[in-house]
Amino acid sequence: MEKKLILTSDLARAARALTKVSREIIGKAAGLTEQEVQFFEHGRIDLTPGQREALKAALEEYGALFIPEDGRVGYGVRRRLTRDRYMKLNAWEGEGGA
Repeated sequence: MEKKLILTSDLARAARALTKVSREIIGKAAGLTEQEVQFFEHGRIDLTPGQREALKAALEEYGALFIPEDGRVGYGVRRRLTRDRYMKLNAWEGEGGA
């Protein structure tokens, strides 16, 4: 049985760094303010379970893949796309793509 991953402040901060998305953009996608995202990432506030799920979903939408703890190793986050696909997408978006 797979454990459900609970979004922590360190995971949120790491996922946002990997996806290279601003707090403002990820906050809007999750229904949060930029300040709420910042404060959560730094452990200054806690979010409701619904807010955590919305933030996790927004980070996943922007390319984060969350890895739950499995008894042998701890939880984590990685890019959903391979490096090549990520670089191509980054170049395309730099040219004005969505």
